[in-house]
Amino acid sequence: MNISEETFIVNLGIHIRQLREKKGLSQQGLADDCNISKSQIARIEIAKINTGVKTLVKIANALDIEPKELFDFDTK
Repeated sequence: MNISEETFIVNLGIHIRQLREKKGLSQQGLADDCNISKSQIARIEIAKINTGVKTLVKIANALDIEPKELFDFDTK
């Protein structure tokens, strides 16, 4: 099955938001833990930017999960 890049990025953002909320973190809290801006977290979550691997590793570390878990979501 093929998935478009746009669909993947949308689903990734939704999944990151869900993981963040499950940990009880605000966007600002996650941003602070990652040492990036809140606006960058917001843009990732709403699929306005295609973020890099370094940022994804920071997010995974802040969420206390393995980076591969960021990609463990169903595509729609």
